[in-house]
Amino acid sequence: MTNSLRPNGDRRAPLPPAQSPADGVPSPRSPQSTQKKQNGKQRDSFFDNAKYLAIVLVAMGHAWEPLKGDSRILEAAYQVVYAFHMPAFIIISGYFSRSFDMRPDRLKRLITGVAVPYIIFETAYPLFKRVIDNDPHQEISLLDPWYLTWFLVALFIWRLTTPIWNLVRRPLPLALGLAMLATVTPEIGDDLDLQRVLQFLPFFVLGLVMKPEHFHMVRRRSVRIASVPVFAAALAFSWWAVPRMNTAWFYHRDAAQELGAPWWTGPVMVLAMFGCSLVLTACFFAWVPRRRMWFTALGAGTLYGYLLHGFLVKAGDYQGWFEASWLHHPAGEILVTVLAAAVVTVLCTKPVQRVFRFAMEPKMEWAFKRDAAELARERQSAERREREREKVNA
Repeated sequence: MTNSLRPNGDRRAPLPPAQSPADGVPSPRSPQSTQKKQNGKQRDSFFDNAKYLAIVLVAMGHAWEPLKGDSRILEAAYQVVYAFHMPAFIIISGYFSRSFDMRPDRLKRLITGVAVPYIIFETAYPLFKRVIDNDPHQEISLLDPWYLTWFLVALFIWRLTTPIWNLVRRPLPLALGLAMLATVTPEIGDDLDLQRVLQFLPFFVLGLVMKPEHFHMVRRRSVRIASVPVFAAALAFSWWAVPRMNTAWFYHRDAAQELGAPWWTGPVMVLAMFGCSLVLTACFFAWVPRRRMWFTALGAGTLYGYLLHGFLVKAGDYQGWFEASWLHHPAGEILVTVLAAAVVTVLCTKPVQRVFRFAMEPKMEWAFKRDAAELARERQSAERREREREKVNA
């Protein structure tokens, strides 16, 4: 969630335990990143389906950004989508971060699967602007996340603080309190996009405290039916609110004072938008298929779609692709929406993953010390294999 102006029945399929902290990342870097069975369980299709559908909505929202000013209906749809697509992603990230601790192998995955891609793409996007937009003065700064990269910074910080949230007695109210304080503190500034880190924090913490039965609840048929009028009401309210509400509230990147609002509206909006986002996210989850679909495997490659589609959106912005008048009519808006969904789908596929794995999933074994426990396991495994060979030879 960014702004282009700134950088099957009621049967309950068992949900997997939150085994790997990396599964909540839109990244495939995880022991569970294939569809193979592991520890007697198979990767749950529901979460992969949810991640894929969420990333499609992200790409569609970015494609709508240059067009929505000419259409009140598109602006309303944009606001509704922005109210829940990143919260849904972040809740899943939190859910699969529940077991995160400071174990060396998990820290390695956090560095190689989140920190390193951040450094690479935080450098690549400004360089891309220099070349494509003919802007040689575009600065490169690792402290000021550019466009899409804020999510990697936020995820890195959230995951590092997971042990704290697992320790405190009331994590969700505490996270909401921090988010409310952030909206009245413009002095936080833009470093590491801390406003977004803090204002989206409650969704990550909510994911941490959720249990499998909570996902079962929203996947019931009754919730699925109820979600239809809820979404219709949300669209109608959003259409009414378009000329009356600043869309920047949905980006969660500014304090209330920076949006020209009284300070007290910040905490009120945090609570109001958290409630609205939670309801719409539940409605979204209700319609996510729980069985394996043609796009299920793409859910393991959503980091690729997330980080790469931004180059195409930005290229279109820099080169004036969205300025064609026919695109600012319903037929053009529908075409752009379909193209955005198709492009991000392609970017999540295996061939694209193979090409860009060096940036998204660098192994970097050379950069880390060998963990003593890992070395001991390898010695035990080697000794066991040697004993088996001796028995065969005997």
